[in-house]
Amino acid sequence: MEGPLTGPRSCDCFVSLPPGSKHDQVIFGKNSDRPRDEVQEVTYYPAANHPPGSVLECTYIQIPQVERTHAVVLSKPAWMWGAEMGANDQGVCIGNEAVWTKEEVNPGEALLGMDLLRLGLERGDTAWNALSVITELLQQHGQGGQCREDPKPFSYHNTFLLVDRSEAWVLETAGRLWVAQKVTEGVKNISNQLTVSTEISAEHPELRAVAQAQGWWDGQGIFNFGQVFTPEQPPARMELAKQRYRGGTELLQQHDGSVTAEVMMSILRDKPSGICMDSEGFRTTGSMVSLLPRDPSLPCVHFFTATPDPSRSIFKPFLFTDCITPVLRVVSPQFGPDDPVRKQPRFQSKVDRRHDLYKAHQVALHTMETNPDEGLVIYEILRELESQCLSEISAMLNGEITESDELGDLFFDCVDTEIKFYQ
Repeated sequence: MEGPLTGPRSCDCFVSLPPGSKHDQVIFGKNSDRPRDEVQEVTYYPAANHPPGSVLECTYIQIPQVERTHAVVLSKPAWMWGAEMGANDQGVCIGNEAVWTKEEVNPGEALLGMDLLRLGLERGDTAWNALSVITELLQQHGQGGQCREDPKPFSYHNTFLLVDRSEAWVLETAGRLWVAQKVTEGVKNISNQLTVSTEISAEHPELRAVAQAQGWWDGQGIFNFGQVFTPEQPPARMELAKQRYRGGTELLQQHDGSVTAEVMMSILRDKPSGICMDSEGFRTTGSMVSLLPRDPSLPCVHFFTATPDPSRSIFKPFLFTDCITPVLRVVSPQFGPDDPVRKQPRFQSKVDRRHDLYKAHQVALHTMETNPDEGLVIYEILRELESQCLSEISAMLNGEITESDELGDLFFDCVDTEIKFYQ
């Protein structure tokens, strides 16, 4: 469990489905709130075939590999195999949140929630199939292990928001148990707390029997998952997340019927609500927004910051194409078997995981603090670049301009331009 906290540390995931969205699109958004100095990288992995019997090395454990994996783009803490958020080439997006329940957190090493997220993207071609992948792996391997790059114990269970072009699913877990709620229209958000109550669309077959055997539920009346499984004394993180959850819900509801990518970005940048977090120990270390058109003939577009604090970063577009230029300037250095994550005992030292964009962004933030006028000019220019990208993407999705072979270079070009402005 966590010790005392000084602020509402939590992640936030959002989705808008028609008629909540202004256009015929599903819009996904997530802020990843992590330890303040943690580096988040954006990495692309192409679709791949794997020989029968292959073994997959996740953050802590090995599991059997499947014969075919989808192409994925991930925003992930640089030290782990899994990811905080990402998308695949099938139009599926997933984000996760930390949560604590009456089920004890496994102190041993298993699959991290972030590993489960990546596995869902690599193996699931719809939001429901990705959910099924996660719940099956949860049953087989469990969840657990150190969740930050530090020797001080910190582990949790996970909730997930899984989205595709037609629907969204909220998946909440308690150890190997789980419950899911289907969302087909309007707006929805999750934070570091259980939000599924009585509107249950699917569940672990033993969920209610375990709850009754533990004395958490008397077996009478309607089963309310959130009430039954929320700890009697929740960690401070869960309690403080309530105000962020309410704030996020209010912001979404204010724009219900008119949500666009720009609106989603503005919500992720909202500091008064605490959604864009910047505290002494934790902050928003990476952000993501995805546009998923209902029309399957149109491409999905994913935007990533690859840097902390979306209020001082720009969202750069990524599209899955047949020819994608690798963006090594947002990929962190690799340390192989000498990585403190891989050596036993783990996390006895730290290495510099900053990638090129992260370093350049640090310099720019320093400029904003020491020379606000110069920093403001840089930021305004970059926000104009972001606005131009959004306009061009919108024109493409509306059929006003044709798709280009250069779309696979778009993320690369935006990162390169951003670094040049910082320099």
